[in-house]
Amino acid sequence: DEDSCTHVATATLPASFNDLLPHFLVEPDDEYIVKNKPVTLTCRSTPATQIYFKCNGEWVHQDDHLIDRTVDPATGKPIIRSVKIDISRQQVEKIFGLDDYWCQCVAWSTTGTQKSQKAYVRIAYLRKNFEEEPIGKEVSLNQEVLLRCHPPEGVPAAEVEWQRNEHVIDPVSEPNFLVTADRNLIIKQARLADTANYTCVAKNIVARRRSSPATVLVYVNGGWSTWTTWSACSSVCGRGWQRRSRSCTNPTPLNGGMACDGQNVQKSACTATCPVDGGWSDWSNWSECGVDCSMWRSRECTQPSPGTGGKDCQGIDLQSLNCTSQQCLQTASGVEDVALYVGIVAVALCLTLILIVVVLVYRRKKEGLDADVADSSILTTGFQPMGIKPKNSHLLTIQPDLTTTTTSYQGTLHSRHDGTTHTGTAKFSMTNGPLLDPLPNGSHHTLHNGKMTSDPAEFMTRLSNQTYFKTLPRDVANTSYGTFNFLGGRLTIPNTGISLLIPPEAIPRGKIYEIYLTAQRKEDLRLPLAGCQTLLSPIVSCGPPGVVLTRPTILSMDHCSDACPENWAIRLKKQNYEGVWEDVLMMGEELISEPYYCQLEAETCRVFSEQLGRFSLVGESLNMSAAKRLRLVLFSDAYCSTLEYNIRVYCMDDTQDVFKEVMQMERQLGGRLIDEPHVLLFKDSYHNLRLSIHDMPQAHWRSKLLAGYQEIPFYHIWNGSQRFLHCTFTLERLNLSTCELTCQLCVWQVEGEGQSFSLDFNIAKPTGRSGSALAGPSAFQIPYLIRQKICSSLDTPCPNGADWRLLAQRLKLDRHMSFFASKASPTSVILDLWEAQHFHSGNLNQLATVMADIGKQEAMIFLVSDGEC
Repeated sequence: DEDSCTHVATATLPASFNDLLPHFLVEPDDEYIVKNKPVTLTCRSTPATQIYFKCNGEWVHQDDHLIDRTVDPATGKPIIRSVKIDISRQQVEKIFGLDDYWCQCVAWSTTGTQKSQKAYVRIAYLRKNFEEEPIGKEVSLNQEVLLRCHPPEGVPAAEVEWQRNEHVIDPVSEPNFLVTADRNLIIKQARLADTANYTCVAKNIVARRRSSPATVLVYVNGGWSTWTTWSACSSVCGRGWQRRSRSCTNPTPLNGGMACDGQNVQKSACTATCPVDGGWSDWSNWSECGVDCSMWRSRECTQPSPGTGGKDCQGIDLQSLNCTSQQCLQTASGVEDVALYVGIVAVALCLTLILIVVVLVYRRKKEGLDADVADSSILTTGFQPMGIKPKNSHLLTIQPDLTTTTTSYQGTLHSRHDGTTHTGTAKFSMTNGPLLDPLPNGSHHTLHNGKMTSDPAEFMTRLSNQTYFKTLPRDVANTSYGTFNFLGGRLTIPNTGISLLIPPEAIPRGKIYEIYLTAQRKEDLRLPLAGCQTLLSPIVSCGPPGVVLTRPTILSMDHCSDACPENWAIRLKKQNYEGVWEDVLMMGEELISEPYYCQLEAETCRVFSEQLGRFSLVGESLNMSAAKRLRLVLFSDAYCSTLEYNIRVYCMDDTQDVFKEVMQMERQLGGRLIDEPHVLLFKDSYHNLRLSIHDMPQAHWRSKLLAGYQEIPFYHIWNGSQRFLHCTFTLERLNLSTCELTCQLCVWQVEGEGQSFSLDFNIAKPTGRSGSALAGPSAFQIPYLIRQKICSSLDTPCPNGADWRLLAQRLKLDRHMSFFASKASPTSVILDLWEAQHFHSGNLNQLATVMADIGKQEAMIFLVSDGEC
């Protein structure tokens, strides 16, 4: 081998001789051909008489060398200082794939030869596609993130740099980032600021390549704040409850992080120490008569002593009395004693005369003020009855005929200042109170099955002009009213589920009340809500407030809770005269001594109330399992002459009054109902409601919605005060002749827990309207005389238990036993509740069967006909 022999020979030469061998000052380096540009290899040696390149084992032709020659000044002989050659792309490509292209420089001198290092010449390139691109990730806060990058193949090998949102990452200045030896990027602890698009950039002398951006989303899972302190006990005396809350703000969920798991409100029972009002002890014995002719006695506020904020005793604790008898120590009697006795006698005579006059005036007024009829326009403070002076006074003593279903009163109502009289009519003395203006002179009100012959619009205008009733709606569609006497009756607002039952004997005998029932529109009256509270029922007004009732009425209205008491704290709210909403009842904590009581059924709430007013049901969720019932209603245009077709999906509380409002509005817009309403449960989970339409026949229909679904915010639904929440899906048919559409409506709060409904386009048939007011016997299924017999039979306690308690048990009302027992006639209240529940669906034969099971013969009365009753 030539190379090995040369090296051996050189190694054995003397040192002085080696100094004369060629010495390379410049050796050829590796080069890269970029595109078609040739490269130049340079070799420089001293001393050298000849220098040539050998490439891939073959000598390069002498003409291809560029030689730099000079003359050695010492010897005068020519020497070569440097040699250059050019290598083209074509030369390298001839052997491409067999071996790397290399060149070597060989230098000669008078003493021998030397070879330089090999210089490799390669064609430079950088492919377009990355072998591995970084992939986007969603990571939690403070988590380590690894983004991998394998750059494209290239010669020379590509260098890698990382960019964040187009800015180069410098690991030196940003120690949270680390670029590994295999070119991967590590984020040591993900911060919110690290949410960005990351790009891997590969570059060499030929080109620069960028990977697809990888999005890193740093999310934050929600964390609970600390609990607030417990609130004050809700009861000032006895058992109540207190609450505390926390919020999902430590930290707040961000970038799709999970919401907090658990309850945001906790409740705990509490017992408040009741205040003790002070009480007087007995009076002590009178003291002996003193020298001033007076004696004394005293008492103390010790039975019991006031405590826990109770009131002190009211009155005096020391009492004195003059003693002018023989007990007085003064024995002298003279002119002063005679004057004293004469004065006492004179005072006694005056008091007697005054008392006689007062009695006579009172008896005369009482004879002229026999109250038989009271109109709602005089129901002001004190609610004084009207006075009637009929010409045929004996007619007032005739008992009403209970065998007919019509009770009528005809008479002319006059103002107090109207002094005219009319033959054959009763004249009323009325007070122009602030509650309602008096009825116009000469207007006749005839009660016939609860229908008043006066104009309903006139009544509503007169009612809404009063101060307290400014928020009453003026449309008759949401209001029902009628005139009622002691026989009672029923007010119903059609198609709303709202009714007011006025039991027999609730209105005192001899009085007639004009009573109204109205459903408030949500834009007319805003109910203040806080925290997790939500409106569960319509806001209902009945009145006028303050009328005297001897028995509780029953107000029925729909609610939209899931009827799971362990998930809710439900309150009955009432608006006072100042317009402030007050809690009058906490569901499950009813007190029989209070004037309000409530029965919560699956979809209906029955409120027993001895006072009329404005009511609403408000719920507060105790955990995330609490759910409201929503009703989804779909409408479309009644007539469509274009290719576009709109479907409106309304999301509303599952109560009949809201559904009625939407139906009325859509009729005005020319819409039609295209499917039966669907009911779903909406949970208190803070998730929005999402809706989408799928599975349309693609050959005939397509959706114009850009997003995959539409969304209704959680709080808009949960608050319950937003009206007409809906979203519109715009579809396009491909041909005007296409009329059939089948699809699926998908509704969900959380992925994987939704519901799907099949749609059809049958127009809902309009429902008929029923009467809004019924008075007297026609308002009840149980005839009045039979009702009285049942009450007299079952109110009396029976040793074997065959009394009102067994009736409540058979009618599945036994959980209200304590409430029934607190009433003067428990049976009557039970029958009132049965009437409120079964007005449209009640079966008298079933009630007769229950009576027969109890063992009461009065049950046979149910089997007779109306004519026999």
